[in-house]
Amino acid sequence: MQKARIKLIGTSPKELDEICKEIKSIAEKLGVPVSGPIFLPTKKLRVPVMRTPCGDGMHRGGGGGNWERWELRIHKRLIDVSANPRVLRQITRIPIPKNVKIEIEIKD
Repeated sequence: MQKARIKLIGTSPKELDEICKEIKSIAEKLGVPVSGPIFLPTKKLRVPVMRTPCGDGMHRGGGGGNWERWELRIHKRLIDVSANPRVLRQITRIPIPKNVKIEIEIKD
């Protein structure tokens, strides 16, 4: 039996959870087995930046107060659904926000 592995990637965990709920409800309505969502590790991108644009100030990493640390978190979810064409058609019709990336892969 073929399975569709759906991988959701985004910066907002609330949006990812809403899409996961929609996918699960579609699969349950059509009577298709579903497993997930599986939470994958969150990737953290950190960027230290000087506060002053002129570059003056302390350049030491220890006690200097001129550095800001920006962070972007990328959240991932994984859902396995039976590869029923009717279910996949319904899933592709779900409105997906701009900052969420979705990948659908068919596996045996």
